[in-house]
Amino acid sequence: MSNGQMSKATLQRRPLVKKILEGADDNLLVIAGLGSSNWDITEAGDRPLNMPLWGAMGAPVSMGLGLALAQPDKRVLVITGDADLMMSLGSLATVATQQPENLAIVVLDNEKFGETGNQASHTSPRNNGPTNSGAGADLAVIAKGCGIADVGTVRDASEVAELVKAARTTKGPVFRLVKVMVEKLEFVMPPQDGAHLKDRFRQALLGHP
Repeated sequence: MSNGQMSKATLQRRPLVKKILEGADDNLLVIAGLGSSNWDITEAGDRPLNMPLWGAMGAPVSMGLGLALAQPDKRVLVITGDADLMMSLGSLATVATQQPENLAIVVLDNEKFGETGNQASHTSPRNNGPTNSGAGADLAVIAKGCGIADVGTVRDASEVAELVKAARTTKGPVFRLVKVMVEKLEFVMPPQDGAHLKDRFRQALLGHP
């Protein structure tokens, strides 16, 4: 895994997410952050054990943590974006205190607020301001500082196999920051009824809504 910031990513988010979710079975519970992460998991194949969050920005890590603690025999995978995670950085510290072995967090970082016009997010390199440091927030460093031991940053296709293993099978908690390209992609939307999404998830997981 590489460290530090990089101005130009080469990984495409949709093929990457499809690779991560390939062969998903009833043991894998997926929580996706609002916006692009929703479209990504849906394009990979909508399934009842996907829980795409439509309007709860900042909630996926906390929801994934609660689910992992409640369902210790299942694998819980949170897929979200950099801007979404910035809304709830404290959730990483809570993950570190709880140490769920069945939780993996994958953050797709394109350094943009994708749902509001691709403005630079907090992780984008900065070339102005009081320090002129040229570096944005490094979410992997933040996760490590919160106490999550297994942390890495993925930038290259050669690292994708390890990413898939970390997301699907490595003992957690696992955190991977994935630098992805800025792309204009078609919406591939899951059902837009939140009650329906909740009910179908509970039905698939517990056998009742």
